[in-house]
Amino acid sequence: MSEHNQRILLASRPDGKPAPEHFKLDVVPVAEPADGQVLLKVLYLSLDPYMRGRMNAGKSYAKPVEVGDVMEGGTVARVIRSRHPDFAEGDVVLSYSGWQSYAVADGATLRKLDPSAAPVSTALGVLGMPGFTAYAGLLTIGQPQPGETVVVAAASGAVGSAVGQIAKIKGARAVGIAGGADKCAFLRDELGFDAVVDHRAPDFAAQLEAACPQGIDVYFENVGGHIWDAVFPLLNDFARVPVCGLIAQYNDTGPRPGPDRLPGVMHEILSRSLLIRGFIQREFVDQRPAFEREMAAWIACGQVRYREDIVDGLEAAPQAFIGLLEGRNFGKLIVRVGE
Repeated sequence: MSEHNQRILLASRPDGKPAPEHFKLDVVPVAEPADGQVLLKVLYLSLDPYMRGRMNAGKSYAKPVEVGDVMEGGTVARVIRSRHPDFAEGDVVLSYSGWQSYAVADGATLRKLDPSAAPVSTALGVLGMPGFTAYAGLLTIGQPQPGETVVVAAASGAVGSAVGQIAKIKGARAVGIAGGADKCAFLRDELGFDAVVDHRAPDFAAQLEAACPQGIDVYFENVGGHIWDAVFPLLNDFARVPVCGLIAQYNDTGPRPGPDRLPGVMHEILSRSLLIRGFIQREFVDQRPAFEREMAAWIACGQVRYREDIVDGLEAAPQAFIGLLEGRNFGKLIVRVGE
């Protein structure tokens, strides 16, 4: 075919914050699918904090992207050519095609989407991995009960906004932590959080304590850093802490300065019977059908609302991703790659 495939590669591994020079835009011919494969034109690319870890060479729960390879990421794409019996030209699918405009994929790795059921971009957000992360992490680890206080960091993001709304559905009191007046107003006025605290406020810790007069029963951790420092003293006995992300620490190049606080933290975990559990959403794959059914129903009746932050053009992905790590996005960050 006449078109070429634009790709964004990992040019080098960052030591600290990623910068534009750590990415490389190149152009190659569009590949042809083999038997059992399809050729995809990428429509939307999801940008997510976990991608920062993929840029490092260290051991993690997933293999890192190699220098010179295409950056990884979830995508919504249209089938351009099919050599798989279950897919036809024009089908829209959820794929893991990464930061490129075209991709060849095995049919077994794809899931068909119904564009008439919901905007297809939601398969990368509230009806996709971020929404499922919120659902599984909160309900399986956090187990919020009616009347309890649930606090979530990065509450205006794709995961955090879903956590707070699901907590409300389960009868809990939702307290959101976000950065900036606009994000805080969105949580309070549009999503119905019971209380919202701006982590940029000079008296953030005092404001959080005032917003949680009965302490904190569930803290959904997305950030770490100074937010964790303010939350930890407020955790009630038997509090549950699903640890989903630590975005404030992803660019760290070594231990943070200051005294070793781990012994004190461990003492409090023991004396207050705290449950702190890291997780990766794929651990709960058996819950996926229930999530898809319940989340679709909650969206349909207005109990869950969502916001997308869409940027245009694959070439905009590196700067948008850098902004994501600095909290500049507002809602689920998505790159519109093709029409």
